[in-house]
Amino acid sequence: MATVKQYGAWLAVFRILIGATWLIHGYGKLTDPQWALPNGDCYQFLTGMTAHTEGFYHDFVTNTVLPNVTLFATMVEWGETLTGASLVLGLFSRIGGLVGMLLALQYWTAKSAFAHLDGYASLDMLTAIASALNLALPTGAVLGLDALFGRRRGGRGSA
Repeated sequence: MATVKQYGAWLAVFRILIGATWLIHGYGKLTDPQWALPNGDCYQFLTGMTAHTEGFYHDFVTNTVLPNVTLFATMVEWGETLTGASLVLGLFSRIGGLVGMLLALQYWTAKSAFAHLDGYASLDMLTAIASALNLALPTGAVLGLDALFGRRRGGRGSA
């Protein structure tokens, strides 16, 4: 029978793997000199994406995001990188899980995946669920800085 420490160790491995995924994607965007340019990679992705969306989201991307693409591209690259760092380090892992979930749901929506049955089995949805588990479970309680600071405060280390 598995002990609580064993469950905690598996949760830590899960957290670190999800964090590494976010970190790799964010770092790739941070180091891509074309990502946040006015006509760069983010802009190209978004203009291609708007051809497949309609309604509120299409209008939001067309009227708000594209005119401010440098700001939004910078928020994406830093959001992914900081989410990854948070989860890998186990520091504010619940916040990292929340941000990761919201980012993944944003990408899922951007692709209009909600309009197709296979969209619910997409990598974006899987990433949203995996990130949400870091929000719901104390994944930073073992092998994470959350545990260290939780003990110092006298808490349980489940932050």
